[in-house]
Amino acid sequence: MDEPIKIERNALDTIETIVSLLCLVGVVVYLILAWNTIPDKIPGHYNAAGEVNRWGNKSELIMLPIISWVTYGLITLIEYFPQIWNTGVRVTADNRAEVYRLLKSMIAVVKMFVLLMFASLTVLSSLSLNLPMWYVLAFLVALFGTIAYFIVRLTRLRIESSNN
Repeated sequence: MDEPIKIERNALDTIETIVSLLCLVGVVVYLILAWNTIPDKIPGHYNAAGEVNRWGNKSELIMLPIISWVTYGLITLIEYFPQIWNTGVRVTADNRAEVYRLLKSMIAVVKMFVLLMFASLTVLSSLSLNLPMWYVLAFLVALFGTIAYFIVRLTRLRIESSNN
């Protein structure tokens, strides 16, 4: 097995980290400050149209930040071990840094979008609101658009590598 590679941080990593940590800390602070004003009965689940289809106790809101912190921790840990990633591209000494940089960026942006979703769901649920009609579509477009963008970049890299 190749030696593990250290992927240098770039501006995207910094932005993703700041946004992710703001989501994580912000939602915890929000819940602490707003707890007494949150109704006892809050949306516990939404259907595909963004309508509430299950109501639950406000204590259920605590689970979303916990899931968010665990998600952040696990994905951040995975980011440090690029040698275990399934790249979809033959990793060589020549392309290794670029392949791992692209994949690390993809993982970081996907992590950020997932944390943004959990934070916004927590706030919307605490306010007993339905999800806006565009919410699910926007999240899916952002998530799968990001993945598609990085897959295209990896595919181009694979084509360039095979031509050399």
